[in-house]
Amino acid sequence: MDTEGGTATDGLEWTMNLRQLFLDELDREAARTRRALENVPTGRDDWKPHPKSMPLARLAGLVASMPSWVTLIIEQDELDLTPPPGRGQYQQPATDQLVATLDKHVAKARESLSNTNDEFLLTTNWRLRAGGQIVMDTARHIVLRDTINHLAHHRGQLTVYLRLNDRTVPSIYGPSADDQRFA
Repeated sequence: MDTEGGTATDGLEWTMNLRQLFLDELDREAARTRRALENVPTGRDDWKPHPKSMPLARLAGLVASMPSWVTLIIEQDELDLTPPPGRGQYQQPATDQLVATLDKHVAKARESLSNTNDEFLLTTNWRLRAGGQIVMDTARHIVLRDTINHLAHHRGQLTVYLRLNDRTVPSIYGPSADDQRFA
């Protein structure tokens, strides 16, 4: 297929829709993330593989909550990691609520993505602050891409925690030792 100039050889024109690409990827990653969260054990909230590692419940809660970042990136211009006292308090989801938490945040992320457009994602920046100082000021589409990559990273960590706790490691991008499906 010749795609030079945006036209396929069959005469059909194509255009890239960044918003739709993010929606499709969010759906794929949500299903993969759900499979990992479904295997998080209860009663092991404080377990961690190393003293410097994040506890299991904190990591699993982070993975379940990360799709909320999509909404934040689209609907707010910035986030301060050290907000004034009483503001921006993260609520750790209970282990038995991880999948419900993921579903809630994915639904809201889909809504936010559906209500935006490529021009907004490509031409506006999003800022991250720490202690009132800007530590990142980057185009929203790049922050969204990094967020999805960040989710995959922490989900990968979570699968290691699952293995070390003798839990099923689900198929993510392909078969695992426990789950032979191609996902």
